[in-house]
Amino acid sequence: MLFWIVALVAVLAVAAVAYVRLAPSDPARWNQPVAATEDKDFGNGAIRVLPATDGLLARLDAAMQALPRTQVLAGSVADGRITYVTRTPTIGFPDYTTIEQTDGQVRLLARSRFGSSDMGVNAKRLKGLLAAVQG
Repeated sequence: MLFWIVALVAVLAVAAVAYVRLAPSDPARWNQPVAATEDKDFGNGAIRVLPATDGLLARLDAAMQALPRTQVLAGSVADGRITYVTRTPTIGFPDYTTIEQTDGQVRLLARSRFGSSDMGVNAKRLKGLLAAVQG
């Protein structure tokens, strides 16, 4: 009996990891305008707002695309909004980062798809990203 319980738990764990890795990311859901106008940290993400400067969006795009396990989900520099998916190294949990330039500002929103806490990972990613383009 114990064998079957352990086997069932193992199958459920593999199914959960497969769902996290293979669940589709809908660009229409994640590539939305960033409504915030000031910096904010929250349970599973962070927002940063900067004055727009020449070439800042393009530099942020290049820095995001240089991050490991990161790919563009939707948008482009020409569109003025880009959303990226960055996956954790082991299980592949997706985090979404949207960067847009609008109303004289560049707004960055980084958030987790699953869970209510990201343990500060998204705020840390934005901090490193900003340091890379401003330093």
